[in-house]
Amino acid sequence: MTNALPMTLRVYRKLSSAMLPLAPALIKRRLKQGKEDPARVGERRGMSADVRPHGPLVWIHGASVGEVLAAAALIERLRALNLRILLTSGTVTSANIVAKRFPADIIHQYVPYDSPRYVGRFLDHWRPSLALFIESDLWPNLILSSAARRLPMVLINGRMSQRSFPRWSRMSATISALLGKFEVCLAQSNVDAERFTALGSRNVVTTGNLKLDVPAPPADPAKLERLMAVTRGRPIIVAASTHPGEEEILIEAHRTLAGFFPSLLTVIVPRHVDRGEAIARTIAASGLHAGLRSREELPTATTDIYVADTMGELGLFYRLAPIVFMGGSLVPHGGQNPIEAIKLGASIVHGPHVFNFTDVYEALDRAGGARQVDTPEALVKQLGQLLADPAARDVSLAASTRVVEQLGGALERTLTALEPYLLQLRIEMGAANA
Repeated sequence: MTNALPMTLRVYRKLSSAMLPLAPALIKRRLKQGKEDPARVGERRGMSADVRPHGPLVWIHGASVGEVLAAAALIERLRALNLRILLTSGTVTSANIVAKRFPADIIHQYVPYDSPRYVGRFLDHWRPSLALFIESDLWPNLILSSAARRLPMVLINGRMSQRSFPRWSRMSATISALLGKFEVCLAQSNVDAERFTALGSRNVVTTGNLKLDVPAPPADPAKLERLMAVTRGRPIIVAASTHPGEEEILIEAHRTLAGFFPSLLTVIVPRHVDRGEAIARTIAASGLHAGLRSREELPTATTDIYVADTMGELGLFYRLAPIVFMGGSLVPHGGQNPIEAIKLGASIVHGPHVFNFTDVYEALDRAGGARQVDTPEALVKQLGQLLADPAARDVSLAASTRVVEQLGGALERTLTALEPYLLQLRIEMGAANA
């Protein structure tokens, strides 16, 4: 296998083996940064205290929270077929989400560092029957070692961004060697499909974006009731999954809008909850009053901006507010998924940087289901219009709901494409239980 590989991958394999002695120092540093779970660092070296379940095992891998949540409905359908699921991801945040939102029988592991030894140890222990990689988290040793074991691999919800495509095009032999190991590539859109084909994918099918079929996130009814009670009668805007550079713009927008809507409450939900304290300090420095959810504070009559710096509570705030600004879009991060907010009845406002969800936002904007703002002044104007005009919010929501329904169906198309593999697993399951 190694001889047939391009030089880049042969060098990568040698370097990743040679750098193995540096792994303890890397782990120590990441532990200090809070990027690893001290109780589970062995998983990063391919070791596990968990026992492999009997029978076929479907391994699903996603980089972080977004990818893992995109697979939630698919995982439910696979569980309904009595298939056992091994779910891997690379971040502490995603592990926390899995623990909160997924059934207890889903086995979660941190993906091993991409060294041949660690990957080999992981594959030897788990012996997966089918591997489903979500979007584009393509670790060379993970892919090459899986292929060497003749493990069927499928890329699901495949995405090749406008930013990544030119980079990979310059390394065409490398990416072609990796994509060629996947039996099928299920792409989010026709554009993604064209890019994957150009980069060397053998069998590409456009199935749509699984993130459009995600169920609305849950909310604790008691917590929602409490929040609704303390905010009753106040106009509310939620700024979801915000990134550095956006909070300052939102604080200024709140200050301007509060001149017209004196009891306005803005809720900021940072993409990374560990930034909550810093955001609260910025709010205080601007002369406004902040409340911090991580301190178990609730909004009071004097709270201007409420910082919801807790994990897994977006469902709560989407249900609370009729207007949601989707973060990661005023700065060049690429935007966040607006579908969950739409499913929970929110009108959407977003910035110009939405390249992670180009098709979705284009369709929403075209139908009047979302509003793009390119400047802080435009943000204030659009939020003000939606606050002042409930009928405009209703029109926007009706349009966005239609778009979501039209763009949906990726889950069924993905399952159809996976049917030959699932049939084989059911045959194996029958043989194992005979």
